[in-house]
Amino acid sequence: MVRVVLVDILPFIFYFLFTFVRTTLGDDAEVTFVSELSSKPAQKLSKYSWYGNARLHRFHIPEETAIARWLFTVTKGHSFSCTERNVSIHMRQGAPPVINPTGTVFPNMTVWSHCHSLTVPVSALSAVTFNLSNPAPGDWFVATHLPEDDGRIEQKGFPSCYYLFQPQLSIRRAVDTPIIQPGMLLQQTAAPKNPARLKLYVPQFASSLSVSVEDCSSMEGPRRSKCSVALSLGSDSLQDRPKKVNCFGTRCSAFLSNPPWDTWLRVVVESIQDNQTVTFSIISNYTVGCKPKSVGLEVDKGSNSSNTNSPLTRNSATTIKTTAFNSDSGSPVLLSSACVWNIPVLFEETDILSLRFTPVNGPNVSVRAAHPTLLTYPLPAQVTGGTLNLQLTLNTTNITLGNSSTVVACLSPRAPVLQLNGSLPCRTALFGGYGVNVNTSFPKAAVRLPFPQSATWYLTLQLMCNSSDCGNMSAVSVEPEVFVSACVEDCGAFGECRLLRSYTFLYAACVCKAGWRGWGCTDDSTAQPLTRQFAATLLLTLSNLSFLPAIVVAIKRFYITEASVYLFTMFFSTFYHACDQPGKVVLCIMSYDTLQYCDFLGSICSIWVTILCMARVSNIVKYTLFLLGTLLIAMSLQLDRRGLWNLLGPILSALLFMVAIWCPCMYHIEHGEKKEDQRTV
Repeated sequence: MVRVVLVDILPFIFYFLFTFVRTTLGDDAEVTFVSELSSKPAQKLSKYSWYGNARLHRFHIPEETAIARWLFTVTKGHSFSCTERNVSIHMRQGAPPVINPTGTVFPNMTVWSHCHSLTVPVSALSAVTFNLSNPAPGDWFVATHLPEDDGRIEQKGFPSCYYLFQPQLSIRRAVDTPIIQPGMLLQQTAAPKNPARLKLYVPQFASSLSVSVEDCSSMEGPRRSKCSVALSLGSDSLQDRPKKVNCFGTRCSAFLSNPPWDTWLRVVVESIQDNQTVTFSIISNYTVGCKPKSVGLEVDKGSNSSNTNSPLTRNSATTIKTTAFNSDSGSPVLLSSACVWNIPVLFEETDILSLRFTPVNGPNVSVRAAHPTLLTYPLPAQVTGGTLNLQLTLNTTNITLGNSSTVVACLSPRAPVLQLNGSLPCRTALFGGYGVNVNTSFPKAAVRLPFPQSATWYLTLQLMCNSSDCGNMSAVSVEPEVFVSACVEDCGAFGECRLLRSYTFLYAACVCKAGWRGWGCTDDSTAQPLTRQFAATLLLTLSNLSFLPAIVVAIKRFYITEASVYLFTMFFSTFYHACDQPGKVVLCIMSYDTLQYCDFLGSICSIWVTILCMARVSNIVKYTLFLLGTLLIAMSLQLDRRGLWNLLGPILSALLFMVAIWCPCMYHIEHGEKKEDQRTV
């Protein structure tokens, strides 16, 4: 259930905090609810040009949460200069939202999950509520930004329009949810505003799940009158909705093929007819189609038995050896009772937002037509700010596959797809997956997922071919390369991958240059050609030659100190602009920060010494002010390099000093001329 309401901020806050606790869900006779509140500090919004302009907030929703309510407050400052703006709010469960406000082109082989977005018009002070029933547990991310940047530069220090965004979350969760035991009936009651909230556990390797409502009857009217109920399985993540079945009668059933593994599944039964309270019995059953036979690791009996840590993730005294392998061919030997091969996987953290997975038996895995091959990739929450990459390579050496023979792969979260078919989508019961194919004509394929969800990901591989096309090849060798990187292909040649932080959460995004745009800086619709980059660099650097006449005049009139300052400014301004170019025409003789600091320092000092020279004071006073002013300017630039008063302060001070020197001189000159005129008369 989603509802967006714009209201006045002050009365709404009281309503939000007071009525949510009392009347959000009503009082359940069998389940106890508790309310929790969380809030994030207000942050200033920015116009969008790349992902770093978006303000990212992370919230955690615990298990068994019945309803979540977000309060988004937007405050506008400096109303005399602010126009009405639209604030964009994006929400996603499990990972930061992948957004594209500028409509750019994504890199090739890049897929993403669409997030839920809201657009809020802000005139002065506004608040927006967003309600979600039965939300999926885990981390939820909210990204907010203003419309696309128009390119105008605003000087720091001048009054400007700004918008502050503050999100708040209130949840109501059950603390004693009844558990549905497999094969056991559970008596429950449901009303229109008081649904029955239950849960059941789905073990690993479950291939199907069924939940049935039996002996449903209404408490109003005849004793055995038929009832109208809605049976829902799963949680709402805005991208993946729960499976819902509407039933009319005494029985109701819902069936899930490939349910999520090793997790608690939410079950909600509600009466969909007004003023009808129903009683029913509910039962669940699951089937295990097959349990994978592990091809990978066996712990040596002589190893240290007290070490209970997994040998996959840390060094220990445990001896690891491979089993179930053919000594001649080096390929796995499928046991007679096996229906799928389970290949153990090592994972290694190589850097921040960098994780690499490797099969324990080597980079190549054997894929057959008779049974699928399964690899498991647990993805922790701390790497969801990166990019999940899957690259498949078919070993085409010494194989004779037909044109219709293909290795089908399916990468899915939370549960594998164990029945692969080229005509069926790569999808489990509640979550979508990503499918790729390789064959002899196209032996390589790749999939990139920006900001993947934190979950256990499963890769299923199987050889699909006709009996005549496979020939004598009962198995082929495929190299699945799965790893997490910070950005998509490190943002290419026209971008820079930058590490961003939202409180304790780290994520990465590309900032593009030379007019390139997009998630991986691959959209060249507005890219600058090389000739334009070269011309822009020449104009910016050669314009500094205008200092040469001033330097020549200063030397000719023996203003050596002033000429030195002008020469310093011309040199560093030239090479700073040569280093500050966004494209390939770049020349940096020093670090960028050093060149920028020297350019700013020389520019302000040039104005400072020029005005003091015009004041025509004695050399002792002039050079003392030269040195003192330069030291103060250097200090202020170190504190705030782009501050408004770093430029206005020295200029105003020098002008006031010059006026203070000139006024007495002009007064004496004027009075001296009057006295001379009187003597002449």
